Amino acid sequence: MKIVVSATGPSLEAAVDPRFGRAPYLLIVDPDTMEFEAVPNRVNLQAAQGAGIQTASLAARYQPAAVLTGHCGPKAFMTLQSAGIPVIVEVSGSVREAVEQYRAGRLTPAPGPNAVSHW
Repeated sequence: MKIVVSATGPSLEAAVDPRFGRAPYLLIVDPDTMEFEAVPNRVNLQAAQGAGIQTASLAARYQPAAVLTGHCGPKAFMTLQSAGIPVIVEVSGSVREAVEQYRAGRLTPAPGPNAVSHW
């Protein structure tokens, strides 16, 4: 099982990025072993529009059990929901801390987006 975490950097010690669509990295983490892959999200950092949808599509390619982030807008949320991927929002701290909270069952999927659409 893998989960995706929006991150400010390419390590488990990086902070969870509060911006899902414009996070510099997506970390694909196995919560049982803490093995991970850092996937750059550079193309969406300065995107004029569609960053959330594109980042959601990138995350969905890894078929994660969940996505952990700070904020997720309606278009990204809908894209992930359509792929059957639960979104957990209002996550903060380091990626490692977020994954440990997920593994301990302290995080629950959001019923909807927690950020407004930019477009």
